[in-house]
Amino acid sequence: MLELKDVYFFVQVVDRGGFTSAGESLRVPKSTLSHRVRELESSLGVRLINRTSRQFGMTDVGAEFYQYALQMLHSADLAEEFIRQRLNEPSGTIRITTAVEIAQFALRDLIPVFLNKYPKVKIVEIATDRLVDMVAEGFDLALRGHVASLQNSTLVQRGIASVPWYLFASPEYLRTAGEITDPSCLNDHSTLAMDRHGAEMWKLKGPGGQKAEVPIDPRFLSNNMIALKEAACANLGVAALPGYMCHEEIAAGRLHQILPGWMAADARMSALMPYRNGLLPAVRSLVDFLAAEVPKVTAFTPRGE
Repeated sequence: MLELKDVYFFVQVVDRGGFTSAGESLRVPKSTLSHRVRELESSLGVRLINRTSRQFGMTDVGAEFYQYALQMLHSADLAEEFIRQRLNEPSGTIRITTAVEIAQFALRDLIPVFLNKYPKVKIVEIATDRLVDMVAEGFDLALRGHVASLQNSTLVQRGIASVPWYLFASPEYLRTAGEITDPSCLNDHSTLAMDRHGAEMWKLKGPGGQKAEVPIDPRFLSNNMIALKEAACANLGVAALPGYMCHEEIAAGRLHQILPGWMAADARMSALMPYRNGLLPAVRSLVDFLAAEVPKVTAFTPRGE
C-alpha cells in the first residue's frame, strides 16, 4: 500500500517545480521531501522525477502517475470531509435493537419525529425478544426493559425512563369473578403472567411502601406482553403489565386497573451502546432524544392517585 503522505509530497514537489520551492512552501526540509519521494519511487519500483542540478522534470511514468495521484488526494479529501460532516451533523445509519413491545408502544410515534428532525439520518430497527450480541451483530444502540440492574459488561449504559408495572383486568372479568380490594384477594383469581424466572410470585409494592408477596399459578403464561394484554381483555384473568401499554384499552373500557397505587414491578428502560468514545452524533442525538421523550410516553397515573 502506498503512503498517502508520500503521494501528497510528490504532488507538491511537481506543482511547485522542485524540491526547494516545495520545501519553502510547506516548511519542510528539502532533504525530507527528497527522502519521501524516493520512498514512494521505491514502493512503486519506478523513477518518477529526474533529478539534475540544472533542471527539474518528471519521467513519462511520473507524469502519468501524477494524474492518478491527484485523484487519490481528491478522494482522500472527500473521505475526510465526509467524516467531519458526520461528526458535526447527525447523519448516517443507526442500527437499533429492542423488544417488540418497546418498538410497538414506546417508539412507534417517536422514531418518525426523530427522523423528521434529522433528515440525514436513517434508522434500521430490529425488534426482537432475543438478547442480541450488539458488537458481533453490528448494532449501535439497544433499548432494554429490566427490573433488576443489568449485568456489568463493556457496554455503555444510560437510563432512559421509568416503566412501572400495574395490575389490570377486564370489567367483565371483575363483574364475574368479584372485585379485588386487597392483594390477598388475588389468591382467589385467575392470573396471567410473563414466562420468566419468578413467574410463580408477584411482589407488589403499595403506595405507602408496604409490600405484599402473592403466590400465583398463572392460567396463561407467555413471553409476549401483547398476548397477555389481549388475554386480559378477553376476560381470562388479572395481568401484570407496563402501565403505558394499557392506555388505549383503559380509555376504551376494555381494561380496568385494580389495586390503584400498588405497583407490580418497578421496571426501567435503559439504552446500551457498545462504546463511549467516538460515538457518532446521530447515535448521541437519538439517545438524548429518547431520554427526553420516552418518559412522556411511559408516564402512567394510577387510578385513585
